[in-house]
Amino acid sequence: MKKMLLALIVLTLFLPGGCGGEKGPLNLLPENGVILAFGDSLTHGTGAAAGQSYPEVLERITGRRVVRSGVPGEETETGLKRLPPVFDAVRPDLVILCHGGNDLLRRRDLRRTAENLKTMIAVIRDRGGQVVLVGVPAPGLGLRTSPLYKAVAEETKTPYLADTLTEILSSGDLKADYIHPNGKGYARMAAAIADFLVRQGALSKGDIQKALLKTGHRIYRSALSNSHRI
Repeated sequence: MKKMLLALIVLTLFLPGGCGGEKGPLNLLPENGVILAFGDSLTHGTGAAAGQSYPEVLERITGRRVVRSGVPGEETETGLKRLPPVFDAVRPDLVILCHGGNDLLRRRDLRRTAENLKTMIAVIRDRGGQVVLVGVPAPGLGLRTSPLYKAVAEETKTPYLADTLTEILSSGDLKADYIHPNGKGYARMAAAIADFLVRQGALSKGDIQKALLKTGHRIYRSALSNSHRI
């Protein structure tokens, strides 16, 4: 199963038209750089088997240490209190912030949710970290990313991955239930985040290639040899 998921990631990352290596708003992560994945059940990996959460897959395909810090059921109010000690313990170079889904499900005041997210971003930056914001879909008949994420990203000038989760949860093949991806969906999420980090300047495609080739599996080598080169 893991081999199939990582093969999917390779093919996703190196599809024609993919960008790679250009200078973006994020600083390039060092080889020993640490990524903190911070959020709720979507970061924890609810809906997938052990080892298939997006942070665990992201670590395997980027070659960077990825610390998973996701608490199922957590709202942004609690997440904001939890973030400083977690950040201080991990000391990450980059934080992937995917939070607020439970606020949306429980119909909390979205102005407060937005303020909590903005404060989280400020906490990360005040401690010297970079941050990427991941949008979460709002509940409803027509699945779409909540507009509050775009507003927060624009106000804080934060690199923003908008619709990946919405697209994954719109596909029955990629979700475990209506709010959680399955293992294949989390693999797709990890691939999208890795590609986004390349486009934003935090990683190079060479980093991804090097990490995947360390697996030594023929399917990865085959996928890379047939991919578009940098």
